[in-house]
Amino acid sequence: MNTNDNKIRNYSDVLDKKYGLDGTPERTVFEEDAYNFYSGMVLHQARKEANITQSELASRTGTTKSYISRIENGAISPSVGVFYRLILALGMRIEIVKPIG
Repeated sequence: MNTNDNKIRNYSDVLDKKYGLDGTPERTVFEEDAYNFYSGMVLHQARKEANITQSELASRTGTTKSYISRIENGAISPSVGVFYRLILALGMRIEIVKPIG
């Protein structure tokens, strides 16, 4: 039986091979970059849906247009305080819940 059909069976194995095991410095860097990228995409989409320019969002949050751009491009991660200001300025909310169980 040929199982080499190029289908991913376990994505954790793929990440382990490419970026190292969970907890290694290489894997941690990859995960931080992935979180930055994802957060930036979420903020970018929310800003577009709110029909707000980067300059306007920067003005509302006490940052700069270039700072907003770097966040949206996943190049940097804002501090928690700035992240909350961005979320509020976009008319969104953050909900932190304790898992059941």
